[in-house]
Amino acid sequence: MKLKPSPFFLAALIGVSSWAQAADLLETFRAAQANDPVFAAARAMQQAGQEKLPQGRSLLMPNINLNANSTFNDSTTQYRGATILPGGNNRYNSHGYGVNLTQPLFRQQNWLAYTESELQVAQTEAQFKIAEQDLILRVAQAYFDVLIAQDSVQLAEAQKTAISEQLEQAKRNFEVGSATITDTHEAQARYDLTSAQEIAAQSNLEIKKRALQQLINAMPKDLNHLGKGFKLEYPQPADMEKWVDNAQLNSLQLAIAQAGAEIAEKEVARNRGGHYPTVDLVANYSNNQSNGGSFGVGSDNTSKSVGVQLNIPLFQGGAVNSKWREAEANLERARQDMENTRRSVALQTRQAYLGVVNGIAQVKALQQALTSSESVLEASKLGQEVGVRTNLDVLNAQQQLYATRRDLYQAEYSYLISQLRLKAAVGLLGEDGLDKVNQALH
Repeated sequence: MKLKPSPFFLAALIGVSSWAQAADLLETFRAAQANDPVFAAARAMQQAGQEKLPQGRSLLMPNINLNANSTFNDSTTQYRGATILPGGNNRYNSHGYGVNLTQPLFRQQNWLAYTESELQVAQTEAQFKIAEQDLILRVAQAYFDVLIAQDSVQLAEAQKTAISEQLEQAKRNFEVGSATITDTHEAQARYDLTSAQEIAAQSNLEIKKRALQQLINAMPKDLNHLGKGFKLEYPQPADMEKWVDNAQLNSLQLAIAQAGAEIAEKEVARNRGGHYPTVDLVANYSNNQSNGGSFGVGSDNTSKSVGVQLNIPLFQGGAVNSKWREAEANLERARQDMENTRRSVALQTRQAYLGVVNGIAQVKALQQALTSSESVLEASKLGQEVGVRTNLDVLNAQQQLYATRRDLYQAEYSYLISQLRLKAAVGLLGEDGLDKVNQALH
């Protein structure tokens, strides 16, 4: 006998399949790491920035050049006066090659340029870390945007179902004469409004999914929602100014600004060095051959030389002093930019800290408000049955309940995002921080 699977078994199997295919926040982030074009561009920028160091080092290394030539010569010589030298036309080939080497011994500008390249690489690394943190925040925001959009659709559907029941009840009461047509119109208007809100919620969900698709280059699968692992945790240490002090030490934005100020200082010294002499070790080797000449005689000439070359700039039209003044102005600008970055980092850290603390308070308040809204709805339904509450009172209580539930979901997601933003503000956001938030999802 062939057994047919029961509907309950099929439903359970489908549920397990959907669970297995659900994507969590960490998986979504790793997919974005491999597919987000903005992050890929940042990685390419990091690779390009790393080449600044070998380019700066090359200014301290020897330069070796090879040159070669081959020439056909056609010359006609006629001598005037009494001479025993033969004249006439001479055609011959000449060719040669040479190698010259220049090793800088003292070039202050080159040395400062090399030290600048080290700072430029440090800036590049910090910028790439910022890009990683930005990707984490963008993925988390897009992920939670999809979740809240899904919740909004589900709440709209649930609210529509509840209002539909109220509408049917109002129609029955009107038919038996226990209610007026006004109750029916009120329920119908609220039902139509909720239908419009459901359509808007579904459209918003599609938009949020497409936004996440842009990051991971694929339509998102079922996403894990908040589960029992969700906990409200206050920042540690529970002192906003300590977080600000930590940000002043570890902020990536501030590190970039500080490196920019140091580069500007070295630029001042480098342009001042335009007045300094340069000393190079110079070596040359050349070999030139010719199978003819003015007297019809070929030659083979080899030359070798090694020496030290001193160059002293005396006057360059005022360009050195102008570049010096320009570098000093840029230094002042870099210092002011660094100060502005320091203040901005402090402000961002305080905002992120307050976002976490106030987010906890808001979640707790909305949890209590949800409990109260559920009680109000139950009381309104009971009051309608005994005649002390109207159909409109029940509809308003239902709307308040679903609005409170939606606000609670939004506050919970905002709290998790604020946690990530606080760690990013102090330069400590990484996969470990994202994994901690991911543990709140089932």
